[in-house]
Amino acid sequence: MADGDKPNLRIAVVTETYPPEINGVANTMRQLVLGLTRRGHEVIVVRPRQAADGPRSGAPVGQVLVPGLPIPGYRGLRFGLPVYWRLRHLWRRRPPDAVYVATQGPLGHAALNAARSIGIAVLTGFHTQFHQYSRHYGLGILMRPIVDALRSFHTRSDGTLVPTAALEHELDEDGFRNVHVFSRGVDTELFSPSRRSAVLRRSWGCDQTSVVAIYVGRIAAEKNIGLVMRALDAIAAAHANARCVLVGDGPELARLRRSHPECIFTGAKVGEELARHYASGDCFVFPSLTETFGNVVPEAMASGLPVIAFDYAAAHEYVSDGHNGFLVPLPKEDAFIHAAVAAASAPARLQRLGAAARVTAESMSWERVIGGVEQRLREVIRRHSDAGGEHETMAATTE
Repeated sequence: MADGDKPNLRIAVVTETYPPEINGVANTMRQLVLGLTRRGHEVIVVRPRQAADGPRSGAPVGQVLVPGLPIPGYRGLRFGLPVYWRLRHLWRRRPPDAVYVATQGPLGHAALNAARSIGIAVLTGFHTQFHQYSRHYGLGILMRPIVDALRSFHTRSDGTLVPTAALEHELDEDGFRNVHVFSRGVDTELFSPSRRSAVLRRSWGCDQTSVVAIYVGRIAAEKNIGLVMRALDAIAAAHANARCVLVGDGPELARLRRSHPECIFTGAKVGEELARHYASGDCFVFPSLTETFGNVVPEAMASGLPVIAFDYAAAHEYVSDGHNGFLVPLPKEDAFIHAAVAAASAPARLQRLGAAARVTAESMSWERVIGGVEQRLREVIRRHSDAGGEHETMAATTE
């Protein structure tokens, strides 16, 4: 049994992104699936087929692979096609106790519609700030319509899970209903100061006296990459022994490699290799303002790095200014650059703050987080059952 005498559940997790794709949502979905499985539940992942999946007949057990198309501007990522009738047939034949819809693409819409049409309890996840992204691509005029569309989607579910209390409050103010916090954990065995590598640092041209300012994330406009580069340029100008390392891929990578040959661009890293890169840095520079959470923040903290970030998302939740990192008021870009330069000028202080960051990260257990999601799933299933299973007639949807 998963929880005392409570029965195990059958859960469908619908997501447009999943490992080996590299992003925060994919990592969170992996942790959710593994965590629920460890607790004895049967989890079926519904996601777009990836190139790495091979022939159509080779679908892994416990997954439903659907057709997908590439997402423009996001190399290697795909969105799933709206396979409403396939999901409806599948779930009528063997219904899950609940469906968790993680993404709001065509596949997510089809899954929500299919579940509602046959009376299955549904939770949705708010994992990506699509409305904030629009500002960084010259589409700010679309921000309000995107918020309205997201609200319409999420309020048709039995509840929406968000990663922080601040975002919960923001969505409440925007008229979303039944919003609850699904926080994030961090793997403190994988991400650890013990993975610091002198060999890797030497490959970056660093010795024991060097200060390495590191950024991990997508190399793209929506991550505020312009401010990242300004902060790293200021650090390099102020400290001759500083090195600036950027880990990640994205549409701005080629251009920035040409314009900033003094910086080290490693490309995307995963697993132990990523963990070594974090731990081999000295401070983590992360000015993004489009995160729903920002998994890289606790990963950096677990690796023993003080984080320099705006007072926002994960940093707002876990970074205490001057204790385990540096918090900058929004949206003061000059203050952010000043904080980054000041941090790099005090290596001994960086070590003290990094040790405190590690202590903070050690309290962020994925097991505790998944236990909270399990409890929320049981609550929506019980409410749905008590109401007789709300049945919503849906207009016919084609694949």
